[in-house]
Amino acid sequence: MIKPQHETILVLDFGGQYKELIARSVRELSVHSQIRRGDILADEVKALNPTGIILTGGPDSVYAENAPQCDPAIFELGIPILGICYGMQLMCYTLKGNVAPCAMGEYGCVEVTPILEESAILSLPTPFMALMSHRDACKVVPEGFSVTAKTDTCIAVFEHQKRKLFGVQFHPESKHTQGGSEIIKNFLFGVCGAKGTYKLNETLDAAVKEVRQKVATESVLLGLSGGVDSSVCAALLSKAVPGQLTCVFVDHGFMRYGEGDEIENIFSKHDLKLIRVNAQKRFLDKLKGIVDPEQKRKIIGEEFIRVFEEEASKLDIPYLAQGTIYPDIVESGGSHGATIKSHHNVGGLPELLDFKGIVEPLSGLFKDEVRKLGKKLGLPTYLVNRQPFPGPGLAIRIMGEVTQEKLEVLQKADLIVREVLDAVAVKSKLGQYFVVLTDTKTVGVKGDSRTYDYCLAVRAVTTDDFMTCEYARLSHSILHKISSRLTSELPTVSRVVYDITCKPPATVEWE
Repeated sequence: MIKPQHETILVLDFGGQYKELIARSVRELSVHSQIRRGDILADEVKALNPTGIILTGGPDSVYAENAPQCDPAIFELGIPILGICYGMQLMCYTLKGNVAPCAMGEYGCVEVTPILEESAILSLPTPFMALMSHRDACKVVPEGFSVTAKTDTCIAVFEHQKRKLFGVQFHPESKHTQGGSEIIKNFLFGVCGAKGTYKLNETLDAAVKEVRQKVATESVLLGLSGGVDSSVCAALLSKAVPGQLTCVFVDHGFMRYGEGDEIENIFSKHDLKLIRVNAQKRFLDKLKGIVDPEQKRKIIGEEFIRVFEEEASKLDIPYLAQGTIYPDIVESGGSHGATIKSHHNVGGLPELLDFKGIVEPLSGLFKDEVRKLGKKLGLPTYLVNRQPFPGPGLAIRIMGEVTQEKLEVLQKADLIVREVLDAVAVKSKLGQYFVVLTDTKTVGVKGDSRTYDYCLAVRAVTTDDFMTCEYARLSHSILHKISSRLTSELPTVSRVVYDITCKPPATVEWE
């Protein structure tokens, strides 16, 4: 992992879904951030010497028997601390205030009213809307704290300016909170005294230097998937150690139409050796009869490792590189959050193969930072800005058993949907869009004949962070164009539906 050379804000995780958004919000203000477990000891915090600490939200009640707690001594270190939602309640509870259930919880955007002018973190003198999600609240603040804002039902902000301890019941990291970025900025620069010296250019230079120091003149092996992370990792390594990188591209056959050839073409222009393994039949055979999405993911991940292992055993390369990014480490690090679906970005390969060392030059970066890095490294914009795409590829956009026939239908359908929506993606602020081949066939009429063919589901969402999303309000003319092309150009498609479900309750992907 790239070691920060500048001031750092520690984000202590208590199971909230927004921990990564908090850390990214800090970095967007040019201050480095790091996510750590909420139960980190005060001595460890002291050794890290952070500029400030942010306590995240979480799903528990702080007074519950097994609720996540922090080391009370962190409040005595003299380091500025901002508690958000559960983090505010934890601060209150730990410092002998009172936290109890509300008569009525607050969910969604709620009006917050500042009641004192001397707030160190609030910039808005008038009522503002803030994103709330809580059923408990601080009823009595700890000794020495002042209440600086409230809602109709709860204490919204409290502060102990002398001790530099602050709590907000809402989520300032969310774009749904008016002036939320200003609150974080006031905490970072006004309270913590941060200088804002975290720059991506310096991060790139540090990553290149670190790779060169680690591998020297020896060779490096990378499993190249063609996704944003592994592609940027390949570009960075070819810059750091030109001619010393070998990329194994395991083509499992579940990529988008023509994508395998595209990846081969892009990286033929870099100073590296590319080995393409066409293993499409092998993967399809493994998925015969499999309908459960989690099983699909595990089988594809396991088979990827097996294929990669076979290729690696033919090579005498001492270092293994991985395109691991910071959220992969956070999600796999055993925090308090729930697992929504399995990942195979972290672990697996190093344990199975005998390497001298592991190289992970992107492991301290978030996805948006990785994209920016890719542009600086000269990768094509369309590759760097590529939509999120699941590791198992189109296999988990096919409901039920994956077959060659279904895969060919979905690849062509995916191309059509992307061609139509690429033209309106920026204007419509689309975060992700794709098509799903459902496990349902429906009756149709084509050329005066009865048909019984596939039903496709189109999904398009708008989102700032992928932690929540809204379905995109596409115009009827666009939806008609998509439907018309899919049913006209694909003989085995008789019906198209549009997914109008938000997240929550649904996820972005169907499987």
